[in-house]
Amino acid sequence: MFRKFSKRFKGIRLSLSSKLTLGLSAIAAILLLSGIISLLEYRRMSDYVSDLIATNINGINISQKLSNAADNYNLRILDAIGANNPTLDFEDDNEVFMSHYDSLATIFSSEEAVARVDSVMYSYSAYMLTSLEMSYAVMSDFIDARAWYFDRLQPRYSRLKSDIEKLNDMIYVELRENSKTFEAGFYRSIIPGVVSVGAGLLLVMLFLVFILLYYVKPLKRMLGGLKDYRAAGKQYVHDFDGDDELVELNEGLKDLTEENAELKRRITGLREEREKYIESSSVSDI
Repeated sequence: MFRKFSKRFKGIRLSLSSKLTLGLSAIAAILLLSGIISLLEYRRMSDYVSDLIATNINGINISQKLSNAADNYNLRILDAIGANNPTLDFEDDNEVFMSHYDSLATIFSSEEAVARVDSVMYSYSAYMLTSLEMSYAVMSDFIDARAWYFDRLQPRYSRLKSDIEKLNDMIYVELRENSKTFEAGFYRSIIPGVVSVGAGLLLVMLFLVFILLYYVKPLKRMLGGLKDYRAAGKQYVHDFDGDDELVELNEGLKDLTEENAELKRRITGLREEREKYIESSSVSDI
């Protein structure tokens, strides 16, 4: 198979301009392909990690809103107890909290994040169920409303705030890891570019060596042969392998120098015959 391919390849005759164009085009194609690969890899990593970071930032904002909603509701309960007013409306506060929670529950998919979000919901449910006891605590003559708040409601509120803070801390950790992933992805995306630049430089060096060995060096030998021929009359005898215009030029120079040498020999012979004829003519006249 390789021999057939090599024979077919040997049968292809490339000109000097075709060889140079082919070599430079190969280098340009490698650099272009690697640049496209680097760009696509960077865009892919950038889009992926950017979405993760946007999700983390959105989660931090929503968890902060959950914390604010819990703080507002807890302060309203504390004000109601201080004012001895058991008619506190839970619906608006519950709707605000649940709307934020529903938004938070839809943006995370990892097991740890889902578990943290569920723990927030469990703590909130326990807190809300305990807060429903407020009307009985305020109206009862046997229950101290303040003691009920600090002994029963406040621990559940503290648990809810703790779960929200843990969720927030987890999101910050994921945000930091995603930022590191983005940085690592950036360096990974430029690796094809670095490799292509190195490969391009190597190809340029090989191409330069190829030009020096197969074109510049033969041209210097041809020029040296011409100088020797013109200065000392030495025969032009340089030969080298190839099938392009440079070989044709060398053969043409060889033919021209041989024809010129033959012409010089004929001119010299004619001169010698003319001189002999003149000498013989002068002797016959005497």
